[in-house]
Amino acid sequence: MVLPSPFADGSRLGGFDVERLLAPEQAIVAYFARATIRPPGVERVALDAAFSRVLASDAVARDDHPSHRRSTMDGFAVASADGVAPRTIAGEVVMGSPPPRAIERGEAMRVPTGGAIPDGADAVVPQEDATVDGDRMTPHEAGAPGEFVTARAEDIAAGETVLSAGRRIGGPELGVLATLGIAEVDVFRRPRVGIVSTGDELVDPGTCPEIGQVRDSNRYAIAGALAAFGAEPVQLPRAADTPEALRAVLASGLATCDAVVTTGGSSVGTRDLVPHAVAEFGAPGAIVHGLRVKPGKPTLLAAVGGKPVIGLPGNPASSLMILEAIVRPIVAALVGERGARATVVTAIAEAPFAGRKGWTWFVPARLVTRGATVYARPLAIRSAQTSLLARAGGYATLDEDGATIAAGDTVRITLFSCGGAPIEAA
Repeated sequence: MVLPSPFADGSRLGGFDVERLLAPEQAIVAYFARATIRPPGVERVALDAAFSRVLASDAVARDDHPSHRRSTMDGFAVASADGVAPRTIAGEVVMGSPPPRAIERGEAMRVPTGGAIPDGADAVVPQEDATVDGDRMTPHEAGAPGEFVTARAEDIAAGETVLSAGRRIGGPELGVLATLGIAEVDVFRRPRVGIVSTGDELVDPGTCPEIGQVRDSNRYAIAGALAAFGAEPVQLPRAADTPEALRAVLASGLATCDAVVTTGGSSVGTRDLVPHAVAEFGAPGAIVHGLRVKPGKPTLLAAVGGKPVIGLPGNPASSLMILEAIVRPIVAALVGERGARATVVTAIAEAPFAGRKGWTWFVPARLVTRGATVYARPLAIRSAQTSLLARAGGYATLDEDGATIAAGDTVRITLFSCGGAPIEAA
């Protein structure tokens, strides 16, 4: 698939030809049609180091879980067919040990929550539902077979694939892996993603900027987002606005990292060198350049071999928004995560969310709860503001139909994966 030049005159000296720009969804499809992105390898880690990693192989149960019937209550293991007849208490199940023997009809055995059910029993009578007189127990009402009993293999059956490769490991997944007896886990290696800020105007955060200078903040916001996505951010040297400087940093990043993300220099001005510099490193090169989106139109989606090269805008809000809203599936493919989904909440619009027909707009929103209801207030898009997305809890996506979400209507808000303002209580 060969895409048309995004420039009005086919060169980098003209402006973007808006009619040729792709919508975000089209851009992602076009990107994966030409770029083959795979995780950089597999490593085995201890279970206690596996949190937030991505499984590289299926987790398959070797045994049934539980391996035996267990009680869900403190009480008495009984044969339900005995109804409400009194039973003789024939012993006690000790936690962590097998039952001392099977029970006969007319007998009961004390059992703790989680204790093994003896043969001959098919139900448990909770201790609060029975009257005990010496060694005799009388149920208050007849129980049903299986009542208050966890059956063998009720949770997990031998041979079952419980967790599939490509799944991110959280707390519940760690519990499953431990239950399956997996002490070491095969996970995809965290891809190293180099970060390159471009621009002669940039200075270090600890420097007092002079007129015309700004602190290099984008690289830290990008690093946070990449870490939240499961990648290992690598801070590369800043690139001056010369072809030679940019080529040198890109060459270093491509040699030592699994992907490179640049910020700044991705548009169509005379000092926007990133698209043509990337093309010099090999196919497929620039796949998508320019998006029909606000903020973030001057975005570059490229690859060199199997390594993604992403050119983000230099404006702080645009840079981080594009990374969150568009680049995330590319990073997900690189970390090996399948089915990655951002968290979306439904809110009530406190003011209109307005877009522009023919364009996709990502509108940042401040989120507030009143009672059980979440309310969203749109924030004005100011791409150059560093604080904009830190003031927002997420963003609304307005499609190209240009429809406005009126105040009082419901609006779907995608939460930022790497931070942003919390949902406040009014």
